Amino acid sequence: MQIHAAISDLRAALQDRGRIAFVPTMGNLHAGHIALMNEARRHGDTVVASIFVNRLQFGPNDDFDRYPRTFQADCEQLIAAGVDLLFAPTENDLYPERQQYHVEPPDIQHQLDGEFRPGHFRGVATVVLKLFNIVQPRTALFGKKDYQQLMVLRNMTRQLALPINIVGGETVRADDGLALSSRNAYLSATQRAEAPRLYRTLSGIRQAVRAGDRDFARLESAAAAELDRNGWQTDYVAIREQSDLQRPRAPENQALVVLAASRLGAARLIDNLEIDAVNEH
Repeated sequence: MQIHAAISDLRAALQDRGRIAFVPTMGNLHAGHIALMNEARRHGDTVVASIFVNRLQFGPNDDFDRYPRTFQADCEQLIAAGVDLLFAPTENDLYPERQQYHVEPPDIQHQLDGEFRPGHFRGVATVVLKLFNIVQPRTALFGKKDYQQLMVLRNMTRQLALPINIVGGETVRADDGLALSSRNAYLSATQRAEAPRLYRTLSGIRQAVRAGDRDFARLESAAAAELDRNGWQTDYVAIREQSDLQRPRAPENQALVVLAASRLGAARLIDNLEIDAVNEH
């Protein structure tokens, strides 16, 4: 696997490499990331990964400085997965001057996760567009666990007419249902045993909606209360439309998703489940 930090070096290495499939990451890789790398091979002749902890998407109260950085272990996993090239820029490589041009997503950037992480999706969209311009992939892959991010980037790509196919990879879970995440490392043993409650709570909402329950507000508030009774600090539980994460505009026959973010100790966990058929029994 080739490793490049400089933009010019990466561009030179990607000449005549056919269709490029690209998986951007912030490192501290787990099985969910590797599943995306494996899926990428189906979409391109050359698989490119990136590792960059993007300061622009972290707020003043976020965990930028303590975000886990495990570069050597990450490289070993990428080599084992057959990744061809790794782009691992420093901040000076990617931002040689202060970034004054930014991508401004629509109002959804201020809702759900954006309400609690101001500027986050602006930072994500800006760095991803910059990475797209550097790598010029045919396909880019992102995990569905970060559902709002996936939606923002998919819609950005479509509206800016980028010639890139955005593929959402299914969430990879532990045997007890907990979505794999770099931030799971912040959980104590007791918290790790409690953490699957988030997935069980979302599963209960999905089952209720599929059975015909249309009282979305009650389902949301009851789920948040259940989590908080068990030691969580819940930011939101929300049932939204998959396409744009707006509140359901009609109660029937919508492709919906239930999303949640809640803190358990030092870890802020997010998860979601798609609900593809409201009237399914």
